[in-house]
Amino acid sequence: MAVFFCYNQVVKLKLILIDRFACGISGFFPKMNNTVKNILIFVVEVTKIVVLAFAIVVPIRYYLFQPFVIEGSSMEPNFHQADYVIVDEFSYRFKAPERGDVIVFKYPLDTSKRFIKRIIGLPGETVETKDGTVSIFNKDGQKLTLNESTYLTSDLKVPDMSPLTLKDGQYFVLGDNRPYSYDSQDWGELSSNDIIGKVAFRLWPFNAIDKISSPTYPAN
Repeated sequence: MAVFFCYNQVVKLKLILIDRFACGISGFFPKMNNTVKNILIFVVEVTKIVVLAFAIVVPIRYYLFQPFVIEGSSMEPNFHQADYVIVDEFSYRFKAPERGDVIVFKYPLDTSKRFIKRIIGLPGETVETKDGTVSIFNKDGQKLTLNESTYLTSDLKVPDMSPLTLKDGQYFVLGDNRPYSYDSQDWGELSSNDIIGKVAFRLWPFNAIDKISSPTYPAN
């Protein structure tokens, strides 16, 4: 919040200086050619608009939401190459990620890269993939066979993987295009520190504009 306060004060100061400059144009240069004066006043007004737009866009872009363009086919059939999505960076400050959330994160082995996957396993759980299905075991050993029929077709079977136990702050993520996704089956757990945010909206292509909701998992 302190960052926002300081940022707002800087913006207010800029606007005050711009207004004073505009007054100076009219007050200190009364004999200035009207055409030149009008041009200068126009420039000042445009500058004010730019500053105000900057004041609105920057906090949203860096603290609340950010755009992400999908590369590759690992999230098909639900997301495709060149889809333009908006990532919610704000919600996870108040609640933990949930199973089924589609997230954008820093690739753990090279944090300069950004990946998009779906959360499957939560902290403290053990994840196993066998015979094309995902099984989740909680800390008490209770088993949940994940029914993903609401967002996956029957032909997208996950390859077999030995059980993987997640520690606190760790997540297991998979791409929806299971046979062709590079994900937790290949490089392991995802730390919560590497999660950027949850995919909230798709804005491109126009015929696929949508609010992205997390799925519910039907009973087995």
